[in-house]
Amino acid sequence: MQKTSDFELDELDLSILRVLQIHGRLSNVDLAGEINLSPPATYTRLKRLERQGYIRAYVALLDWKKMGYDLICFINISLQMHQPEEVEKFRQRISRLPEVLECHHVTGEFDYLLKVSIKNRDDLDRFVMKQLTPIPGIARIYTSLALNEIKASTALPI
Repeated sequence: MQKTSDFELDELDLSILRVLQIHGRLSNVDLAGEINLSPPATYTRLKRLERQGYIRAYVALLDWKKMGYDLICFINISLQMHQPEEVEKFRQRISRLPEVLECHHVTGEFDYLLKVSIKNRDDLDRFVMKQLTPIPGIARIYTSLALNEIKASTALPI
């Protein structure tokens, strides 16, 4: 069993989570078949996992290149000041930018790391100059472009 903050996940719970990370659109009957459990028992476990927050959402992962996004960028940001109200304003502004796929508060030389989807270099210039630079409190912006995606996974190693 794996101990979590809410309760212990048993091997059947972990099996459900493993299968759904790879095949999120399985019907309850197919999921039950995958883990060798009856559909009603599988459904009960699944609903409990959802209710307790182990499953946050079901999504479709789009191919960013086919959708016209040619660049994935990683943008490091340093803030000038770290007062809680200023940090919260920054976080709220970043959260509203649709180009930002992920925002992480990090340790090290920079304060935040953004993963951003951008269509082209002109779009990157517009994003940095019109969206990021005007945000009050930003001291430094450092941008890296991903040349090639070697591995991308959303599955946790459970």
